[in-house]
Amino acid sequence: MKRIIRIEAKPREKVLNVLKTVRDPEIGASIVDLGLIYDVKVENDKVKVLMTLTSIGCPLASFIVSEVESKLKQVGFKEVEIRLTFDPPWTPERMNKQLRKKLGI
Repeated sequence: MKRIIRIEAKPREKVLNVLKTVRDPEIGASIVDLGLIYDVKVENDKVKVLMTLTSIGCPLASFIVSEVESKLKQVGFKEVEIRLTFDPPWTPERMNKQLRKKLGI
């Protein structure tokens, strides 16, 4: 008889996997692939996310933040704290290599 062993992703990896499903509506890419996530801290059922946007005046900022909060609550986090920062400012160099190549950057 085979034993099935489940290996849970580390909490930070779990959060990043969830955040990969959140897309920047203007670019159509994951906020993780875009490099918008600066830091993630997980403590029990609470998660803190430090993130940025592609521009300070991003017209879809509230939509993106709302999506992040909603997706994290859907996977069981009771308390979600999202902090936006523009220091350091986002640049295309923060994108992962595959996305830069896809976008021709």
